[in-house]
Amino acid sequence: MEDPLPEQMRAAGTTLLAALDPAAHDSAVHPFDDESSRRWLEYRPRPRPGVCLSELDVAGRKAAHRLLATALSPSAYAQAMAIIALEEVLDRAEGWHRGRHSGDYWVAVFGDPARDDRWAWRLEGHHLSVNMTVVDGQVSPAPIFFGANPAAVRYAGRPVSRPLGIEEDLGRALLDAIGPAERSAAIIADEAPADIISATRGQVDAPLEPLGVPSDRLGPTGRALLDQVVALYLDRLPPELAIRETRRLDAGRLHFAWAGPTHPGQRHYYRVQGDDLLIEYDNTSADGNHAHTVLRRPASDFGADVLATHHQSHH
Repeated sequence: MEDPLPEQMRAAGTTLLAALDPAAHDSAVHPFDDESSRRWLEYRPRPRPGVCLSELDVAGRKAAHRLLATALSPSAYAQAMAIIALEEVLDRAEGWHRGRHSGDYWVAVFGDPARDDRWAWRLEGHHLSVNMTVVDGQVSPAPIFFGANPAAVRYAGRPVSRPLGIEEDLGRALLDAIGPAERSAAIIADEAPADIISATRGQVDAPLEPLGVPSDRLGPTGRALLDQVVALYLDRLPPELAIRETRRLDAGRLHFAWAGPTHPGQRHYYRVQGDDLLIEYDNTSADGNHAHTVLRRPASDFGADVLATHHQSHH
C-alpha cells in the first residue's frame, strides 16, 4: 500500500505557499540547495530563515499549522501547541521585558513542493524545530526538537502545565528499573551538562561518548522501559513514519546514559543512542525547570538518507 504521507505533505506545502502574499512568499521560499539555511536547527530565540507566522493572515497561519500537523502525531501536535503557548507564560515570568510572543514561529520551504522531486520544510521558533525532507516520494524526518520553559507550572504542588512530563517520567522509570551494576554503567556523570550535547549543530558526530549501559545488559523490565522511551520519541511522528523508523532499529543495539542527580527536582540529563538514532533530554536550566528534548538521526538528518538514494539512482 502506497504511503499517503508524502502527497499529504506536498499538498499542505503547496497550499501554504499559495496562501502567502508576494513578500511573505519571498521570505518563506529558499532553494533546496541552500545548505546553510536548510541544514539548520535553532531552538533559541534568534533570527532564523523563513517568514514569521505573526506576519501572516489567518489563512496563512492556518496553512502553516496544517503543514506542521502532517509531520506530527496528534499527541505530539498537542505538545507543540503547548510549547508555543508557553512563550506568553515565559514573557510574563520575565516581566514582559523581552517581548516574547506565541506568534514568533517561522516557516521555511526549500524548493517547490508542487513541482520538485526534492523539497523540504521547517517550522521553528523558541523551543520548537520540526524539519522534514521529501525526496522521490519519501519523507525523511528529523531533527525534531521540543523544549519547554517553564518545564512545569504547578498549583499547590499539582501540575497545571507540563508538556514534556512523560519524557521525564519514563526516563526516570527506566533508571529506577536498572540494577546496581547496570546503573553504575548508565550514570556517566554526577552533574548534568548545561544543554543537550548535540546543541544546534547541523551535523552530529555520533556516537556520543560515553555510551552508558547497553540494552542487552538490562533485565526484562529495563528493556521494556527503554523500548517505551524510544517509542515515545518516535511516536512524535505520524504512524507511517514511526513504524518505519521503529523497523530501522529492531535489529540494533541501544545504549542508555544518565547524567546528574537521580532525585526529582534537580538538574538531570539522559540520552539513548542506537544505529542512526540519538535521543537527548535535559532539564538543567532554571534550577531544573527548563527542558530540552531532541530526536535526531546522525547519519540521516535533514534527509541525508533519501538524498543519498536519490543521487545513486540519478547518477
